[in-house]
Amino acid sequence: MFARLRNDFPILDTRIGESPLSYLDSGATSQKPQCVIDTFTEYYSQRNAAVHRGAHSLAVMATEAFEAGRDAVANLVGGAPEQVCWTKNATEALNIVALGIDRASRGLGGDEAARFALGPGDSIVVTEMEHHANLVPWQQLARSTGARLRWLPVTDSGELDLTDLGGIVDATTKVFAFTHVSNVLGTINPVETLVARAREVGALVVLDACQSVPHMPVDFPALDVDFAAFSAHKALGPTGLGVLWGRTELLDSLPPVLTGGSMITTVTMDEAEFMPAPQRFEAGTQPVAEVAAFATALGYLAEVGLDKVLDHERELVRVLLDGIAEIPGIRVLGSAENRIGAVAFDVAGVHAHDVGQYLDSQGVAVRVGHHCAQPLHRRFGVTASTRASTYLYNDVEDCRRFLTALAEVRPFFGVTDAEAAS
Repeated sequence: MFARLRNDFPILDTRIGESPLSYLDSGATSQKPQCVIDTFTEYYSQRNAAVHRGAHSLAVMATEAFEAGRDAVANLVGGAPEQVCWTKNATEALNIVALGIDRASRGLGGDEAARFALGPGDSIVVTEMEHHANLVPWQQLARSTGARLRWLPVTDSGELDLTDLGGIVDATTKVFAFTHVSNVLGTINPVETLVARAREVGALVVLDACQSVPHMPVDFPALDVDFAAFSAHKALGPTGLGVLWGRTELLDSLPPVLTGGSMITTVTMDEAEFMPAPQRFEAGTQPVAEVAAFATALGYLAEVGLDKVLDHERELVRVLLDGIAEIPGIRVLGSAENRIGAVAFDVAGVHAHDVGQYLDSQGVAVRVGHHCAQPLHRRFGVTASTRASTYLYNDVEDCRRFLTALAEVRPFFGVTDAEAAS
């Protein structure tokens, strides 16, 4: 089945110089099937209009497409459509939660928002493997409110060290924010264990689901999280669109941070009253074409089956890991068994950017750098790594091309084992 799916992605016919493209950078952004591209074009050709307020037929069709996107998300991750708030990316979604808590901590948002208030004596807990999008907003919130920022460390195997989970997530903890899957290591974290501890101390749970929703079955209500964020562009959808999912009672109490039109009930010259979620977080003109295209993408994923996607990726990542183990001078970061199809590694004596450029010359697209996870790289003693990440349109041949090119990197740059060790 997965071999057939490659035909749905026109960009995979691209050649890089004389080489066919092997795209192993889906952890950064996924490619789009033709049906998603067609929906985007069709929307602008036949349905383009402002949503919600128009009385004409185009506005009705646009609004139906826009709201159908919420249905598609709810069908994928659980919950109700009104729990799905559109943002421009997952980073904005996480910031909306952090900034909303900051506003509540300053007495804004009324009595209902008081439940979110933080101050000195409280703590926020993250992990050492977070993407900067799920770290920096919490650093800023801690600085603004006087709360203390703590974190769970990472083991040599690239898994969370839960030895002192009870001591780090304690009675002072008001927010526990963590990634479902590491964007660097591919490690799938034990959400159930982490949420259970948060519930014991009454902490809010914020889940970064950017690397889980596209690659595996996810049910936010079943996971018992309070807020979750993910991006469309990593899940076959367009860029410029993200999702903030939340419990209805929390979304309706969280103070909005982006204000203006389309999210209010009443406005006077002195004050404004805000709509309930999801509209309270959707100020201004919305990315309707992107939502329509994303709904098509989610339908495509549902038809394939995310359980099958995860199994497929696990087969491919085993090919990658076994092949890398046969190449001298390469250290894989982390060794977790429970993972998606992402592998980050360091090539002795060759900078990650040079590794990436050589692979690109052979038609293999990978990601290089710190992957917006500098603390995690410091944990493993490197400033940058190369990451190969698979998806449903990859096959064993992509892995073989990658491994062949990777084996040529150190010889190409003339690096010997002695030179790499010095």
